[in-house]
Amino acid sequence: MSEPILLSANGHNGQLELLENRIRITRKGSLGFLSHGYSGAREIQIDQISSINFKPAGNFANGYIQFTFLGGTQVKSGIQEASRDENAVIFLKKHQTDFEKIKDAVEEKIRDFKAKDVSKPTMGLDDLSKLAELKNKGIITEEEFQAKKKQILGL
Repeated sequence: MSEPILLSANGHNGQLELLENRIRITRKGSLGFLSHGYSGAREIQIDQISSINFKPAGNFANGYIQFTFLGGTQVKSGIQEASRDENAVIFLKKHQTDFEKIKDAVEEKIRDFKAKDVSKPTMGLDDLSKLAELKNKGIITEEEFQAKKKQILGL
């Protein structure tokens, strides 16, 4: 069973789909092939997106949406460079509303991810040392220690 597509937008050099926890960029058509070849689908986890660059389309100029993420490379200067960026999709003015909806939805999901991270209690090395002390004193078993250690380390 495939994951449902929440929103989609057809651009000039590719298509953008919003899934539950990620975005998918696909290249179809002749312009998609010319700019990116048969590169297939590119998926980016929403919690890895650090920023969204959005340039609205004008009457005589295309717009684009570009996603950047930690550790990724990004092209920074204008539509010509964005057309070669695998994390960007160029769109015409008539499709801009669809891309704006995806941009807004992704930004909301990013805010939700950040809110969850902030509200999560964090445990660190101090907690591990306290846990080891409890184990050494015989208050907890080795099995309990290992289980809690995995929880603290997120394993």
